[in-house]
Amino acid sequence: MKTIRKPKLTEVAGIKKLLDSAAKTGEVLQRPLMELYENVRDFYTYVDENGIGGCCALHIDMIDLAEIRSLVVREDLRGHDIGVRLLDACLDEARVLNIPRVYALTRNQSFFLKHGFIEVEKSELPHKVFNDCVRCPLFPECDEVALVRVLEVPCKSNAGVAPGDPRNDGGGCGGGPVKGTREMDGNKGTDYELNGYFRQRNRCFLF
Repeated sequence: MKTIRKPKLTEVAGIKKLLDSAAKTGEVLQRPLMELYENVRDFYTYVDENGIGGCCALHIDMIDLAEIRSLVVREDLRGHDIGVRLLDACLDEARVLNIPRVYALTRNQSFFLKHGFIEVEKSELPHKVFNDCVRCPLFPECDEVALVRVLEVPCKSNAGVAPGDPRNDGGGCGGGPVKGTREMDGNKGTDYELNGYFRQRNRCFLF
């Protein structure tokens, strides 16, 4: 029974209950029930004998960018790496979809830094990702941190090309350097180039 999987429509109410509880302490943004039904395919859930024990969503913003959001674990289950497993499920789906970069906005940056994300300026995120800002209780004063993780995904140009073939450009669309304040292990302060990708505008959002 204890498993991570895509939710059933009959479990959307359980997801909302979990998110509403976390929203009271400002951990995530509260979401209307209809929005959750419309975006249910974004979610992965942890399910046990007591129902929905955790959730996390991969929300696609554009062809090469998606957000990790609504990551919540039920209080009695915290400390058992369920959040890590939910995050990994979303990252695996991003790789399957060939999405080279994912990001999160959060006050719990230490969790994401431990799992391959690097800190970036919110001004480096595209304007498109700011659509929910007006629903944030902290708008327009946001105290969250933006973090980005680059994923290794196959490039279209490498389809059907052997790894040793000179036409192969390296096999990954997401392996380029990123401008941030920490290295991938979260321990050093090296700056990275983001290839100009995120150098756009500002956003306030609870992941």
